[in-house]
Amino acid sequence: MSMRILIAGGGTGGHIFPALAIAGALKEQDASIDILFVGAKGKMEMEKVPQAGYSIVGLDIVGFDRSSLTKNIALPWKLIKSFWQVRKIVQAFRPDAVLGVGGYSSFPVLRFAQAKGIPSFLHESNAYAGKTNQLLAKRARLVFTGAVGLEKFFPAQKISFTGNPVREAICAVLPSREKAAAFFSLLPSRPTLLVMGGSLGARSINEAIDQGLDQLQEAGIQLIWQTGKQYAATAARRVSNRQGCFTADFIKEMEMAYAAADVVIARAGAMTVAELAVVAKPVLFVPFPLAAEDHQRVNAEQLVDRQAALLIPDRDAAVALVPAAVALCLDKAKQQTLSKAIASFAVRDAARQVATKILKAVRN
Repeated sequence: MSMRILIAGGGTGGHIFPALAIAGALKEQDASIDILFVGAKGKMEMEKVPQAGYSIVGLDIVGFDRSSLTKNIALPWKLIKSFWQVRKIVQAFRPDAVLGVGGYSSFPVLRFAQAKGIPSFLHESNAYAGKTNQLLAKRARLVFTGAVGLEKFFPAQKISFTGNPVREAICAVLPSREKAAAFFSLLPSRPTLLVMGGSLGARSINEAIDQGLDQLQEAGIQLIWQTGKQYAATAARRVSNRQGCFTADFIKEMEMAYAAADVVIARAGAMTVAELAVVAKPVLFVPFPLAAEDHQRVNAEQLVDRQAALLIPDRDAAVALVPAAVALCLDKAKQQTLSKAIASFAVRDAARQVATKILKAVRN
């Protein structure tokens, strides 16, 4: 019988893409492994996981809404319903192990598996651990971490620092600058700024870039602008008559975007931080201020404290972001300093490490 592994979690690219990378590494080590994903209905994992070639089952579950307490009235019922759904999934699939990658859909899956004595594993990508993983860690076999120093959140003997799994296309040698620039219809000779607010977009970043388009063009800076779905139409309209501007709601070929860019503006989700370290790109972080436990600020500050990145608070983005980006795009010496420093944080084999340790723990 082939081994069966259930992978639970999602909600954002920061949870989904590491999960897919780990699934790929598991398949590389044993092609016969049967993998099933569990996510939340209506969330992006329901689209991205099938696109990667894996099966996924969706739960009727929502997370706690910090913006409005009244929106949480149905939360207990949905949580109870999700446990019934998980029970059916586990009984049908009969997993040998369960991996939680974060996001609220991981909680009922991991909790049920632990109650049934199924070996469970966690991956915590952030420098500040999420509440769900903290609750689940006591009964997990191992907790894989993307950052060091998480002993204050998890039992020290269960922590295994692996780094954060980065997509294979980004760990590989990046395309040439010339090829990447041509992909976006840009010129390889001109400074290029890559702007990305995460898989769901970022309003403050988008509005700052929108207001600063003239300033960027006057400085001779080209733009690759990943906007998220909500701002995509506005951005496309704003750059329609401008040269050297590419916009899209989502860029699948991120290896091309990184290869073309001199400087990056980004949120500070754990996966973004991990990818930027691997590709060694100078970055201006704009941490999302409402992230749980303010973990994006903590992620960014780990690098800022080592002179490996710059940080613009979200509240200052409208005024400070574009001027800081222009200054960095035109300062080659500063770019080289930041690039060298951020490269020291890179981990290229995190997915393989996680897969190896899961298989070893289950088989033993």
